[in-house]
Amino acid sequence: MDADVLIIGAGPAGSVAARMLKKLGRNVVILEKEQFPRFSIGESLLPYCMELLEAADLLEVVAAERFQLKNGAAFSHAGKLTEFNFSQKFSPGWATTYQVPRARFDQVLAEAAVDCGVPIHYRHSIVAADFGTPGQARLTSLDANGLRRDWTASMVMDASGFGRVLPRLLNLETPSSLPPRQALFTHIEDRITVGDYDRNKILIAIHPVFHEVWYWLIPFSNGRSSLGVVMPEGFLDMRAGSPLENLRELAMEEPRLADLLKESRFDTPANRIDGYSANVKCLYGSGFVLLGNAGEFLDPVFSSGITIALKSAALAVPLVNRQLSGFPVDWQVDYEQVLRRGIEVFRAYVNAWYDGRLQRIIFEEHQLASIKAMICSILAGFAWDEANPMTQRCSKKIEAIAEICPPL
Repeated sequence: MDADVLIIGAGPAGSVAARMLKKLGRNVVILEKEQFPRFSIGESLLPYCMELLEAADLLEVVAAERFQLKNGAAFSHAGKLTEFNFSQKFSPGWATTYQVPRARFDQVLAEAAVDCGVPIHYRHSIVAADFGTPGQARLTSLDANGLRRDWTASMVMDASGFGRVLPRLLNLETPSSLPPRQALFTHIEDRITVGDYDRNKILIAIHPVFHEVWYWLIPFSNGRSSLGVVMPEGFLDMRAGSPLENLRELAMEEPRLADLLKESRFDTPANRIDGYSANVKCLYGSGFVLLGNAGEFLDPVFSSGITIALKSAALAVPLVNRQLSGFPVDWQVDYEQVLRRGIEVFRAYVNAWYDGRLQRIIFEEHQLASIKAMICSILAGFAWDEANPMTQRCSKKIEAIAEICPPL
């Protein structure tokens, strides 16, 4: 065999899983479709990520990059501004994290895997997968020159993110429960000089008229920012102009962003993705396991993507190691159910955001400090904290609180 474990994708989930497995003595190979560094969104980490990076012995290499500190989230709507400081969250644990240009962040994690002895084969696209032989998984790749190669291992971990390699090849995809949405995004030279702007917080802004349209502004440590807008599918159909022109025009319709970005240079073309939410029938099978976005992606609103990716790696690695050692593993109980428990918490908050319930709660001026602290924990990524009452029966509790909050 070529490896004990083949990992598809060198993004955060794949590189962290590879490094952890290598430190356990496993022979690991990563097959990555792109050439790093490469652009990616999902640039605002959550504090719970720090706990997961710490477990993978990656805090030092990440901290050395001097990424932008993040200590909370700010929300803006029609002149109203409210903040959540992670130091005031309900759950114990990290209260700070980073806002990161993903091209560099992902490369740092990939280099850390290589430093541990994990080979990464870039520009290798997976075109076929065969799990028909017990104990032996087979992947077929095409490299940049079109050279075809078969790879064999005892186990495959799919960390291909939006590429969703195994879900597509094995017909595992199933419709997402979330309505289709689209996003425009770019990086700008922000030139923000407004005195009350806090670069240590992600800014989430809501369109003053259409509450389902929202924006992110993620400042980096180099004077640039990630700017994006999320909207219902078809929202742009009646607007002319390029994606970058549409993005700038929409940003200027929100008062807080218009003030912050009045001197900004929109110097990079905007990208667009449509119908990004995804789901699968199962997160594992005979000879494989799906990590992070390869299994399910909800929505960018709470920056949960990397958190779920790192959590999936942290859960899967000890189970893979146990299975390779010849011991039985209950993937349904110890992986699928555990991972989905946190995903379902995030899903409840995503749904409540888009139907307006959570927006009313967030902007409630007289919010109980205890409730705000519990919600702050979710915003900080601690969706698996079962001691937090707001992770239990989420929808009903959000509904009950929203009923006593005035509309926006």
